[in-house]
Amino acid sequence: MFAGIVEELGRVERVVPADPGCRLRIATRQVASDAGLGDSIAINGCCLTVVKIDGDHLEFDAGPETLARTNLGELREGTSVNLERSLSIGDRLGGHFVTGHVDAIGHVDERIDDQDWSTFWFRVPAQLTRQMASKGSVAVDGISLTLVDVEQDRFSVALIPHTLEVTTLGKKKVGDVVNIETDLLAKYVQRQIPGEQTS
Repeated sequence: MFAGIVEELGRVERVVPADPGCRLRIATRQVASDAGLGDSIAINGCCLTVVKIDGDHLEFDAGPETLARTNLGELREGTSVNLERSLSIGDRLGGHFVTGHVDAIGHVDERIDDQDWSTFWFRVPAQLTRQMASKGSVAVDGISLTLVDVEQDRFSVALIPHTLEVTTLGKKKVGDVVNIETDLLAKYVQRQIPGEQTS
């Protein structure tokens, strides 16, 4: 379980094909400082397991399902990624409960910059917006964000300068792919509505 609060921007140093998936080698200082084999780390909001530790480098195996259903399949050497260690009991929950199980990929549909602030619109499968509400929560590339407006197949968020600076969103442009995870509580609520099916 995660909170959607990015701790560090890591850098992909190597993507090694390992049929049927791949091995990701990521450079990180803070997150690697107390990492152990088998730990769960969110990479762009996707929960992966640490399989090797080499100083300030962590390695992860990503299977074909993960590569097909998230933006991890697009990672290349030099790409920046959002990193977050899993929560410990007693940690402050600065964001919202994030499982690290990506629901679907979305795309940057519109970016409106206003000095140091930005409003982003993300286009997503319509079934996901049924689990969203204005002022509710959503995780985009593992970042806990507050929803502003929700339409049939897209939603908007307002990003402060800090978020743009310390996460990958600051460099996103129209058309870029992002990982989307809707609020866990919204999923449970939807299951209680007659005739509604979760994604």
